[in-house]
Amino acid sequence: MIRHRTATLILALSELMLSACASGSPARPETGEQVVRERLAAADDAPYSAALRAVTQSGPTRLQLMVGRINLNTPLTGRATEKTEQYTEDVVITQQKVYRRASGTHGAWQEFPASAAKGGVPVDRLPQYLHLMLGHSASIRQGSEPVRVSARLTPKDIESVDKTTGRNLGPATTIDAEAWIDEEGRVVRVRQEMHFASNPDIQATLTLTDFKSAISVSTPVAR
Repeated sequence: MIRHRTATLILALSELMLSACASGSPARPETGEQVVRERLAAADDAPYSAALRAVTQSGPTRLQLMVGRINLNTPLTGRATEKTEQYTEDVVITQQKVYRRASGTHGAWQEFPASAAKGGVPVDRLPQYLHLMLGHSASIRQGSEPVRVSARLTPKDIESVDKTTGRNLGPATTIDAEAWIDEEGRVVRVRQEMHFASNPDIQATLTLTDFKSAISVSTPVAR
């Protein structure tokens, strides 16, 4: 009986010592994926606006430049100017439609469905886009801010996040995607390199800065 009690006491003391050692040992460092998921989970979901700069190019040739301000964490709305070699247009994005007209003119606005605002990056679903990347063997680079996430995707993959964006990318075979997430859980930059079976690659870069309160966007009128 005494031996049994002694053995029980020794076992209890051993567990206590092990517990003390474990509590004093340094915590394991978080993996890059854990860091990204925690930032996404902690991000404020209130609507806000951001300055947008979107560049599309093929090699050194710039195909399109869009600069403006858009609302995020809410249906995609905003105002921008779009430039190509052929034209420069003012663009107003409302929940129902997209309005365009040549910059510097005062005529009627051309109207398009709201889906026309969608390009090759699901700008209004960036958190979901980042989760998609994490689910496709993403590589995560830490050590500097913001944290960079990269993965290889297909148009079908992106279609699972945003059907219109995925269909817009339909001609591409694969997309090498990169996204940068800051300490506030905001995606501040996205870069996509789109590969095609027989055409040159196309690079699209979206940069978001100057975060502020959401802006009011209404249907424009001719004047």
